[in-house]
Amino acid sequence: MSTTLADGVRDAAGRATDTILRLSHDLHAHPEIAWEEVRSCARVAGDLADAGFAIEENYAGLPTAFAARRGSGPLHLAVCAEYDALPGLGHACGHNVIAAISTGAALALAPYVDDLGITLSVLGTPAEEGGGGKIEMLDRGGFGGVHAAAMVHPGPVDVARAEPYAVSHSHIRYDGKAAHAAAYPDRGVNAADAFTVAQVAIGLLRQQLPHGVRVHGIMTSGGEAPNAIPQRTEGRWYVRAGSLAELDGLEQRVNRCFEAGAWATGCELTITPESKPYAEFRNDDALLDLYVRRAEERGRRFSTGADSLMNRASTDMGNVSQRIAAIHPYIGIDSLPAVNHQPEFAAAAVTAAADRAVVDGAAALALTLLDAATDTGTRRRLIDPEGGPS
Repeated sequence: MSTTLADGVRDAAGRATDTILRLSHDLHAHPEIAWEEVRSCARVAGDLADAGFAIEENYAGLPTAFAARRGSGPLHLAVCAEYDALPGLGHACGHNVIAAISTGAALALAPYVDDLGITLSVLGTPAEEGGGGKIEMLDRGGFGGVHAAAMVHPGPVDVARAEPYAVSHSHIRYDGKAAHAAAYPDRGVNAADAFTVAQVAIGLLRQQLPHGVRVHGIMTSGGEAPNAIPQRTEGRWYVRAGSLAELDGLEQRVNRCFEAGAWATGCELTITPESKPYAEFRNDDALLDLYVRRAEERGRRFSTGADSLMNRASTDMGNVSQRIAAIHPYIGIDSLPAVNHQPEFAAAAVTAAADRAVVDGAAALALTLLDAATDTGTRRRLIDPEGGPS
């Protein structure tokens, strides 16, 4: 690989520093939840448009998705930018950092796409937090022609290998019948009781679940007044397992707990998927090795201890990895004792340590894709995974 090209990418990454740090802080200050990321989508796409990327809005028919492209080479590399926030918690998973890293990597590689013989895409991917935006994009052809996709996710510490759970997301609703809770309780059908029965059943089921399975959720609506039998209750529940195959059977067992609540109380039960299930992740080990080397050159150190468990969090990038080569390493923002999905982590996502993660992550990711494009074996494998004539 040309040292001159690597030095050029490093220099371009350095020149992009102010742009991507402003982007990270601006997204953080204006959080938008899944499928509502209108401003965030436009903000990320705008920085790329200013750098000469061709922008396709409403990408794959999704209003808060975009594709930004440079080059027309035979090897098509994509970086994914997430920018949705969590309801009530803002950027407590640090997606502002993700978007800034992916943008920075693209800005660093952009001057060299012709030299490298690549098509470079930044895919703005909405609704990772439970909405399955990447799955919708996959199903609509949004990753068509892409040979490899990559992104870097913040966590408390650096972790190289993504090992997320497969997960299903369900909306639960019980419909009963309202009545005066003191005068006519016998004329009511208590939807809150149905949820209580279901949660007790799930709690008992956990003893019989395989190690590592996760079942958790919240009630989002539990009644209107204490003197009225609740007519309707609603909630959101996740079931996580090691693979989609394992998840399928486990989800049926959990759903029977919700059915028990309906049978016990006489309520009607409606279970509605909130998205298609997220798959387990398939790491491209060769690409991941390239990233680790480039990150360590930046002084990053990878953890395998108890604080490194963010790599088990579910992601719709898992579905992407089942179809094309992909990596999803984690970069630390020195947030401990705060961890992802805590308000304190949201605060940590715009600290000096988070800014350093943005800069390091962008450079390391850009150099990883540079290495993939210039290594003959890796390039050939990505373009033709089946090993046909090059």
